[in-house]
Amino acid sequence: MTVPDLRDLATRLCSFETTDGDEAAAAQWLRDRLADAGFETYSWEADPERLAEHPSFPDDPADIDAAGRPSVAGVLPFGDPDAGRTIVLNGHLDVVPADDDLWTSDPFDPVWGVADDGAETLTCRGAVDMKAAVAACVHAALDLREAVDSGDLNIDGRVVVEAVAGEEEGGIGAAAAALDSPYPFDRDAALVAEPTELRAVTATEGTVMKRLEIAGRSAHAATRWNGVDTLPLFEEIRRGFTDLEAERCERVTHPLYEGFDVPWPVVCGRVEAGSWASTVPGTLTAEWRIGVAPGETVDEVEAEFEERLARIVAEDDWLREHPPEFERFSIMFEPAEIGADEPVVRSLRAAMTDAGLSDTAPVGATYGADNRHYVAAGVPTVVFGPGSVERAHFPDETVRWTDVETARTVIRDAAARFLATD
Repeated sequence: MTVPDLRDLATRLCSFETTDGDEAAAAQWLRDRLADAGFETYSWEADPERLAEHPSFPDDPADIDAAGRPSVAGVLPFGDPDAGRTIVLNGHLDVVPADDDLWTSDPFDPVWGVADDGAETLTCRGAVDMKAAVAACVHAALDLREAVDSGDLNIDGRVVVEAVAGEEEGGIGAAAAALDSPYPFDRDAALVAEPTELRAVTATEGTVMKRLEIAGRSAHAATRWNGVDTLPLFEEIRRGFTDLEAERCERVTHPLYEGFDVPWPVVCGRVEAGSWASTVPGTLTAEWRIGVAPGETVDEVEAEFEERLARIVAEDDWLREHPPEFERFSIMFEPAEIGADEPVVRSLRAAMTDAGLSDTAPVGATYGADNRHYVAAGVPTVVFGPGSVERAHFPDETVRWTDVETARTVIRDAAARFLATD
């Protein structure tokens, strides 16, 4: 047997409902297909005890959902593989949940369609983020093998195609592979095929997640003056954090982020207050996502927001007597960056030019990705893939198929150039 063609492989991968830690069936299916096509295959599961030592993850191993979540990889060697380089082509199998009521079709029943401009499209959860890109990486590696087998290309080295678990939960599979390599050889570079609109991303942003707990005083709505409403207190803190966001966007600069209106965004994504419509809300919980620029650390940005909260508290009589709690929760994303002169970046940009992509200049992204784990492990990693992050995590997630095909060609040629470079 052989690996299904690019369309069929993407369609089949997208049909697996890999939400809520349920990647195992898709991982096993893909590993079988890679083995059928002659890849040497590997599989690993993350150790929660090991990940608990990592700054991205909770300190308590019991809070890390890693059991039964394999990551898989296939390796193709060329020439004398130990005499050449190794490049990893990485993607993730997990997807975020889909609200069926907001979709025009079943999110896990892939739909092929046509855009207004006539371009063919694939719509399903994971089309953009990022199963079509995983399929493109598989076929890029196979295309490279075909070129070597036909005599059109003479190279030494290896290509590794990885499909990892738990990227949306901090990079469970990639972090495990970065900390403790599952391979008996070194990795010289990596390409993570997240949706970048076919741009070369060399810097990704970090994130610190913080939970704010405010205590007020409940009272009957008919005598609300006897209570202390937590909502105005929250709005005071929210204004302070919005002001700090604006200050940081002026003060913290980076050449790859000059095009963003808000390069280091701060979002309060969840607020829950009170217990009853007829009661003054005496409790409030708010969860924040705070952006961390490349070159900063999560700790120092966290300290900025804690200091701003302390100033707000000191100026409010109630908050001074009842200070809020402001603690980390969930996962953290460290920022990551590599230089434009790295061989993997130069190889990618040359391949982009050959494919007719006009804008090859490196850019930054305001999201985090698994590249940070490999960069931290000393493996230079660039991010490049089809689709836009603006279509990821949304209903009717759709990718233009020509972009997937272009990504396949560029990734193949970038890998070939990287392996051929002395």
